Formats: sequence, structure tokens, C-alpha cells
Amino acid sequence: MTEQQLTHIDDKGDVRMVDVSAKADTQRVAVAEGFISMKPETLALIVEGKAAKGDVLACARVAGVMAAKQTSALIPMCHPLNITKAKVECTPVHAGERADGRVGIHVTTTCGVTGKTGIEMEALTAASVACLTVYDMCKAVDRGMEISDVRLLKKDGGKTGLWEREG
Repeated sequence: MTEQQLTHIDDKGDVRMVDVSAKADTQRVAVAEGFISMKPETLALIVEGKAAKGDVLACARVAGVMAAKQTSALIPMCHPLNITKAKVECTPVHAGERADGRVGIHVTTTCGVTGKTGIEMEALTAASVACLTVYDMCKAVDRGMEISDVRLLKKDGGKTGLWEREG
């Protein structure tokens, strides 16, 4: 395995925003996921539309899209991008549907851009904020909810091409 240099650190060890000005514009897409586990009763409130704060999943989808568009304001060395696609899917997961037995909401995000640098951070931020929004809207009935498994599933485009998570 060859040693790779961290792109956000210069020769002196200082952090910096990477200069992408010489890179060509390419279509780039990233897919990420996250999971928020909860009590079965909390999931039932969400699915039945009985949460006190309103439609939890609709709000989480909108929050994820908004977060994707604001990623560069949150992650210091992240370039601002003209996002061309941001989609957030929230799927209820009931008892018996996961090997680990947890119930909750599985979030999948897809973000795209035509530009000089990637879109992975936007997809990951969207997944994280969608899960956080579910927590915020349901914390009054279930403070024990847990956000986990936020990770990149796929990225395509740019110099490195396609990367997909195995398994």
C-alpha cells in the first residue's frame, strides 16, 4: 500500500482549502446513508402521522436537502458547490426487518453536481441532518433514540471515478 497525502494539509502541516481551479468540470454523484433507531412506539407515531410536531419524515427530507446546500458553511475546508441534485429518502424499518432487531428510520441521500470537486460531504451531511431532524421532532417521547451508520455508499465522477462500499 502506498502512502497517500492528505489533500487538506499543506507541506508545513497547515490546513487549507484545496485548489481545484485546474480541474475539469465533471458530473459527480454521491450516495450516503444513516439510521436512527428508536422505540417501536416512536416509530408507530411517525408512521401513523401522530407526532406532535407534524410530518416527521417530510420535515426530515426537507432538512436533508437544505443541509446538503449548506455543507460548505458547516465543514471548514469544503468547497461551496452548485448542487444539481439532492434527494433524501426516509424508510421506516419495523421489528424483524434488520438482523440486529433495531427499529427506526433508514435515511438514504443522493446528491449530484457538475463541477471540479466531489459531492460526498453534501450527501453525508444530508443523511446526518435528516437523522438529527427525526431526533428533534421525536425527542419529547424518546430521548434514547440513537443515530448510527452514517456512511458513504457510493461516489462517482472526477479523477478517481467510481467507488462503491463493499457488502
